[in-house]
Amino acid sequence: MTIVLTPYWSNGVQKLKVAAQPAAPPKHGLVPPCLNAEIHAERCLMQLRSKDKNLEKYIYLSHLKNEDPNMFYKLCLQHMAEITPIIYTPTVGDACLQFSHIYRRPEGLYVSFSDKGKIRNVLSNWPKIDEARISVVTDGSRILGLGDLGVNGMGISIGKLSLYVAGAGIRPESTIPICLDLGTNTQRYLDDPFYLGMRQKRVSDKEMEEFMDEFMHEMTTAFPKLMIQFEDFSTDNAFKYLDRYRNKYPLFNDDIQGTGAVVLSGFLNAAKLSSAASGLPLTEHRILFFGAGSAGVGVASQLMSFFTLLGLSEEEARRRIWLVDSQGLVYDTRGNLAEHKKFFSRDDYRGPPMTNLLDIIDYVRPTALLGLSTITGAFKPEVIQAMASINKRPIIFPLSNPVRLSECSFADAVEYTRGTVLFASGSPFPEQQYQGKTLYPGQGNNMYIFPGLGLAAILSRASQITDSMVEASSLGLANSLTEEEKALGLLYPRIERIREISAHLAKEVIRAAQKAGVDRSPDLRTMSDSELSRFITRKMWNP
Repeated sequence: MTIVLTPYWSNGVQKLKVAAQPAAPPKHGLVPPCLNAEIHAERCLMQLRSKDKNLEKYIYLSHLKNEDPNMFYKLCLQHMAEITPIIYTPTVGDACLQFSHIYRRPEGLYVSFSDKGKIRNVLSNWPKIDEARISVVTDGSRILGLGDLGVNGMGISIGKLSLYVAGAGIRPESTIPICLDLGTNTQRYLDDPFYLGMRQKRVSDKEMEEFMDEFMHEMTTAFPKLMIQFEDFSTDNAFKYLDRYRNKYPLFNDDIQGTGAVVLSGFLNAAKLSSAASGLPLTEHRILFFGAGSAGVGVASQLMSFFTLLGLSEEEARRRIWLVDSQGLVYDTRGNLAEHKKFFSRDDYRGPPMTNLLDIIDYVRPTALLGLSTITGAFKPEVIQAMASINKRPIIFPLSNPVRLSECSFADAVEYTRGTVLFASGSPFPEQQYQGKTLYPGQGNNMYIFPGLGLAAILSRASQITDSMVEASSLGLANSLTEEEKALGLLYPRIERIREISAHLAKEVIRAAQKAGVDRSPDLRTMSDSELSRFITRKMWNP
């Protein structure tokens, strides 16, 4: 047996610790005599495909991950396009809705409001404190477009971290899924005898604030090398707690920053194709957002970079963006605007409320229509046709998750634009045949961004996740298409290349962290880009 000693620093003194040993293979006689690893992978895949419901496939994969994580991640890497929609969107939405009913075994860490004042004790119960490097934290208050699911939201934290492992090679033992149980306002869960959370309405804003301050402080104390991703907090709280902690801890919010980064990447490629068809300068694009929650405003904020990178001022960039919420066009004199909407509120419209999307399109004349509303079918045929009538190649991104909440389907977008649409969605849609040509939908999947961003934060030991780091991940993704992918008109690279993409993004993000002065791994600064890329690839865990 070979023992590996790994050096580490503690209070300024270098010490040695025994590196984790791989699990010993079962002793002779404890497995069938002719068990072959490659054939067993095919056996597991056959078992998965035998399930006729995606939720049953999700349950099977959850069991496989618990019993044989190496096999689970091996299948993920070999069949990424098939398995990702099961462990992440869209199936994870159904799994969260049913989480208390399909619960089998403990996974992750639950921190309840009743733990307030003793959160450190709860965190110290995590069995792999020294290995902890990344955590996805949700309070379950706005899971996808499904509403307040309470502790049922744990499925999102588990699913995201599975993608960190599969997509960027972060070690499984380094991950901590966390669900904060602050109650739920969904009565059917409070009445459900199987519900696994506290049976009370959500705590007050003041109580939550005190709880969150204690939680974040204790997280940093218990896990000093941890990066935290906030996931699916309600809109106001998503902005509030990102702003409250982002300059104190290595933290980012995937709904605000991750979604914004992946959409910016797809938009960069779509805008070039649209401008090539119309002759319109890139600086003249006009973007209309249908949906003004945390995701919508987060994406709008990120897309300002599209214009500022082209030389426009921040004010000029802001004026290229319009928001639509449940009350119609967002403008100043409408009054009673939520704080997060005010930055993009228009001061150049003073007419009566404009609530019809067709009227708004006619007024704004957008080159791009982005949906983050979770309103099924909001982009009706006449809306899609209106976009096609004013653009040779309209950009239409229905980004709401899961599929059943998408603003339109790829099939409708192709049909009603006569095949000219530049399309990306939040959930996967099948390719379409149009006039003898195969058209491929883009999927603005945050999985393209957060694994590489998280890997970079871990390797560089970033003290903060800066806007420049998020922007670097977006630009890295936009520039990662192969020539073959460009020839097919793809806006995003194929998901099967996720490890390669994550390594490229990690390099770009580490360089951005170094430039911002938030990295704490000085050895990486002296590496050339090729040396850094090799270092990143070596650090990726493989099953």
